[in-house]
Amino acid sequence: MSTTEPDALLGPADIRELAAALGVRPTKQRGQNFVIDANTVRRIVRTAEVRPDDVVVEVGPGLGSLTLALLEAADRVVAVEIDDVLAGALPATVAARMPGRADRFALVHSDAMLVRELPGPAPTALVANLPYNVAVPVLLTMLERFPSIERTLVMVQAEVADRLAARPGNKVYGVPSVKANWYADVKRAGSIGRNVFWPAPNVDSGLVSLVRRTEPIATKASRAEVFAVVDAAFAQRRKTLRAALAGWAGSAPAAEAALVAAGISPQARGESLTVEEFAAIAEHKPSGTAENEPSVAAGNEPSGSGE
Repeated sequence: MSTTEPDALLGPADIRELAAALGVRPTKQRGQNFVIDANTVRRIVRTAEVRPDDVVVEVGPGLGSLTLALLEAADRVVAVEIDDVLAGALPATVAARMPGRADRFALVHSDAMLVRELPGPAPTALVANLPYNVAVPVLLTMLERFPSIERTLVMVQAEVADRLAARPGNKVYGVPSVKANWYADVKRAGSIGRNVFWPAPNVDSGLVSLVRRTEPIATKASRAEVFAVVDAAFAQRRKTLRAALAGWAGSAPAAEAALVAAGISPQARGESLTVEEFAAIAEHKPSGTAENEPSVAAGNEPSGSGE
């Protein structure tokens, strides 16, 4: 870990001063809530188990609170920021507060949903305070496009954290739970109070840890094929799978045949199935049915500042 000045991280006064100088007013549209507590960002870095050789990608760095804490611990940090003003200011903030680490920082001025390449070595970790309005699609997109990411720690709305980490049978288990589990072992990693943000959000926040699977799900079906089953199963989550998958399979009897072949009860519901069981169903899709590209997750809006 590098040695930095004690005041290198941003505190409440620093955040407000930077925002005022830039004319920045946090917007709900981009889910902007800036972290103003240095202890919180250091806690996030510790919980993420950032290593000295890590290349960390951060989505929505905002004014740079978490960015600076990551630079204390990682080898390199690549930040993806959509906001024009924030993207323009962040390199100067890094250079001013951590001049000895500035050459280990890179900025990508873009919507994270559109990024397909990152500068420098492949990222090994994703650590971010994700904009709450686009957290799930951004997370799943990054995991899909950058398979080198081994470890992820994201701060999201507490309700979303619960959904991501939910297990089969839980009432909040759904599309985000299954799709995240396709890529990684997922668990809740802590809670964050509202008073560490400016402006304070109306909801609590939660940390979610995702450790990428060392071996992919054993299935002949593709990710797109499995995700199509997941989307269909939860589009009508109160229905039995026989009914919910009728459109996917072409008819209710065809759905039943696929379920039986996969060893799944046609009377089961999607909320009771593991990702492996969804994959088994995908392998038995009747031939001749149309294939639709699944959504990454609910919502696909532009992603920007979380800070």
